[in-house]
Amino acid sequence: METIQYNLPQTRIPQAWYNIAADLPKPMAPPLHPGTLQPIGPDDLAPLFPMALILQEISQEREIEIPGPVRQVYAQWRPAPLFRARRLEQALDTPARIYYKYEGVSPAGSHKPNTAVPQAYYNKMAGTKRLSTETGAGQWGSSLAMACAFFGLECKVFMVRVSYDQKPYRRAMMETFGASVTASPSIETESGRAILSQHPDSNGSLGIAISEAVEVAAKDPDTKYALGSVLNHVLLHQTVIGLETIEQMALADDEPDVILGCTGGGSNFAGLVMPYLGRNLKGLSHARVIAVEPSACPSLTKGRFTYDFGDTGHLTPLVKMHTLGSTFMPPGIHAGGLRYHGMAPLVSHVMDLGLIEATSVQQLDAFAAGIQFARAEGIIPAPESNHAIAGAIREALVAKQEGKQKTILFGLSGHGHFDMQSYIAYQAGQLENYDYPEEEVAMALAGLPSLG
Repeated sequence: METIQYNLPQTRIPQAWYNIAADLPKPMAPPLHPGTLQPIGPDDLAPLFPMALILQEISQEREIEIPGPVRQVYAQWRPAPLFRARRLEQALDTPARIYYKYEGVSPAGSHKPNTAVPQAYYNKMAGTKRLSTETGAGQWGSSLAMACAFFGLECKVFMVRVSYDQKPYRRAMMETFGASVTASPSIETESGRAILSQHPDSNGSLGIAISEAVEVAAKDPDTKYALGSVLNHVLLHQTVIGLETIEQMALADDEPDVILGCTGGGSNFAGLVMPYLGRNLKGLSHARVIAVEPSACPSLTKGRFTYDFGDTGHLTPLVKMHTLGSTFMPPGIHAGGLRYHGMAPLVSHVMDLGLIEATSVQQLDAFAAGIQFARAEGIIPAPESNHAIAGAIREALVAKQEGKQKTILFGLSGHGHFDMQSYIAYQAGQLENYDYPEEEVAMALAGLPSLG
């Protein structure tokens, strides 16, 4: 009987993160100070971040060394496996070869520890006592809570209300690691109280939770802020995903024609694709790169590429990104990690340069794809990851229709073991699609900051 290899040969943990800023044909627009509207400098960010992370945020170096203590923690689950989805290929009856890079093997169950660990490490080295943060689906909060436990830091998490209610086990996981978890919007901050005064039953959003976490950090000299997506240094740390994948695909003697990832803030997507985009820019590969986002919160496909605040309370610097407006309240879809009004400035920039494309998926289609994947491959995906799976299935069916062989690679950003309530609701027919709320987005975009 023929032996078929599903799990591809594994490689080493990268020695350095890859910074695509060194290879971009056009530099990114600078972040602006919310008061002066002038480009911010390192000192402007010092109340929120340690200097090591600020320097990574603005770095133009191609490679940034991964500290030894960080690589030691990474070794608990890295290198993460690359799988060939042969049973899914058979179920789809497609000539396409489908691979997925699986980040659910980390202790927190997702890609988020790839940046939580270095952020906690650099803060510990700088003498920080406590980190404050936000979390949507809970994957980031779980990861930062774990990293803080490793490095002896306190951790305060503002969890988006809809996810706080939907995912009590994620909350319990954070508390097990020692974190304090509060539903957002809360009465603990001025920005939270302002939202509750207008919307007492608010489901919350990542933008609101960011405002609360930033406010806590800004008011306490012993507290720094940690962000799980969007910023350059966060996307930088995630490039371990793509760097490993390039080596693993080489061992498999294959090269992706299409690469897909789910996109909310952009870190999981960027982690997989930025090293490949660097190869594309050097002429070493020619892969199509596709960002897959929820139809209910489509910042890349429907948003405006302009300067906007990263949070609802307008405490953060202004960054140029694809945005639906910082006051936009996304519908309560179960992919909580994708409920963000904006896209990472770096992802937005490469989109504007034409280096990537974007598509969107409705909630029911995403869950249908996730269940099809689970029955074929045996892994129950996070609701966020289901969007990437849906995009990959689309590409595989196009290959079938055209009768063409092609290699499809997608990022499976985490498992869905703490998201089973959403699967229960889907199987019971209780979930629904949300159409793109044009009027609400138009109102939010009307409130974009004026730079004139």
